[in-house]
Amino acid sequence: MSMAFVSKIRQLGSSCAVIVPKEVLQKEGIKLGQEVKFLVVTQDFSRLEKLFGSAKGAKPFVRDRHDRI
Repeated sequence: MSMAFVSKIRQLGSSCAVIVPKEVLQKEGIKLGQEVKFLVVTQDFSRLEKLFGSAKGAKPFVRDRHDRI
């Protein structure tokens, strides 16, 4: 099971930390000291453009059926 939540990056000494709500820890069964994986979702779409390199130089989309939205 996986759960999504939003959290801010916070200063923790000379490092940074992500605060995970207690409810999320309980629901996921995550214990203190346990390793977890993070999937980072960003609003910087420049990285996504690199993933779709095969579309570079492609012609713009032209709708051939104007009766459809």
